[in-house]
Amino acid sequence: QEQLVESGGGSVQAGGSLRLSCAASGYTFRTYSTGWFRQAPGKGREGVAVVDRDGTTTYADSVKGRFTIIKDNAKNVLYLQMNSLKPEDTAMYYCADTPKSASWLFSSGTGPKGHWGQGTQVTVSS
Repeated sequence: QEQLVESGGGSVQAGGSLRLSCAASGYTFRTYSTGWFRQAPGKGREGVAVVDRDGTTTYADSVKGRFTIIKDNAKNVLYLQMNSLKPEDTAMYYCADTPKSASWLFSSGTGPKGHWGQGTQVTVSS
């Protein structure tokens, strides 16, 4: 069964750090562009960070300098290291992938051959 499973969410005070993990199984993870998205209550889904098949990374302006996306193809795991967290980072975080490019993932989502995880909640208090 092809799937992505996130973990590592939780509650933290502003200025703190969290590391999210996303484990892939059932398919060749390294051939996919992968990324993290988030959705806050009452808001639309937002792309946070993506990494292309060649390792190129792209970040949303709101998280540049604070978040780092890391893809470990040997372990089939995607990470999101989040530092200097702010209350506005509070959201459900999802990992996703696509066999297309990272820019396509960022702008269009996974498409029919990609995958979404079930999400993990991140709450940042002031």
